[in-house]
Amino acid sequence: MRFSVLASGSTGNAIYVATDRISVLIDVGITGKQAEAALETIGVNPAELGAILVTHEHVDHIKGVGVMARRYGLPIYANEKTWSELDGQIGTIKEDQRRFFSVGEKKELEDLGIESFGISHDAAEPMGFCFYQGKKKLSVATDLGYVSDRIKETIRGADAYVFESNHDVELLRMSQYPWSIKRRILSDVGHLSNEAAGDALLDCLTGGAERVYLAHLSKENNMIDLARLTVKNILEERGLSVGNDVHLRDTYPDRPTKLEEL
Repeated sequence: MRFSVLASGSTGNAIYVATDRISVLIDVGITGKQAEAALETIGVNPAELGAILVTHEHVDHIKGVGVMARRYGLPIYANEKTWSELDGQIGTIKEDQRRFFSVGEKKELEDLGIESFGISHDAAEPMGFCFYQGKKKLSVATDLGYVSDRIKETIRGADAYVFESNHDVELLRMSQYPWSIKRRILSDVGHLSNEAAGDALLDCLTGGAERVYLAHLSKENNMIDLARLTVKNILEERGLSVGNDVHLRDTYPDRPTKLEEL
């Protein structure tokens, strides 16, 4: 299984996951042109894509979904409540491209196993995904206000995680955001802080050299170095050696991460 975080942050999110038999996008929150450029950067021909999975209907996750689906004839997988919000936002989608993927459901697309799970966010019915191929597992969990025990149990045991580390609490509190937006971000249906990300990861990691991609960083209320340092300190305070037991990776709003294989 190969993957790359094509874009991550408040301006747009997209992830590429592939096996030898199928490749999929998780969200396309960037333009179709940007998605194509990101794929080409990692040596992937967009015409070889097989499907798009949608976590939820916020624009930073669906901006390019309709364009990519129409351009390459891709089926779109989303749950029923998300589809009710997508209609009217992503343009006309042919009936045979509309697929349903319920919360808690497991599917197999060719040799790629996919399991969805519910997350806490202010969307119709937001989801995260775990991907399985052979003995390898990739867990994707972003856009969630808190990490429940059920989510931890579902994503635990992965070889790699794409995990939200959205904001630094003090930077957010001091920001120019209206209090209503600050309250939303800090709520149980908002976004994970760097500290919350580190604390949640402690309950998921085994110290088996897992890779953790810190994702969905706020442009205004976080910094890559700050997110990495905060999570690193929390993990090392509990005895995990960053660089040995676990490897932290950065993600970017404007360029893809290196295509990695599990």
